[in-house]
Amino acid sequence: MKFIEMTGGTLIGALHEDELSPDELAKAGVNETTIVRINQQGDIEVRRPEGWDIIGGLIGDYEKRMQKASGLGWA
Repeated sequence: MKFIEMTGGTLIGALHEDELSPDELAKAGVNETTIVRINQQGDIEVRRPEGWDIIGGLIGDYEKRMQKASGLGWA
């Protein structure tokens, strides 16, 4: 599966109002420097010491938004 990785701060800046809020991300352990990744299905995954946890999802035209926000393509 391919992903786009970014920091929590980059993700927060790219979210739409109808997606996870910064408060919801904070409750899931995401802050400005947390490593997160988005898969091609729109799942948001956060890096934990022992692996990755899915904490939510994106809707709409997230592919282009995440590529623009991160400056990265799917890898």
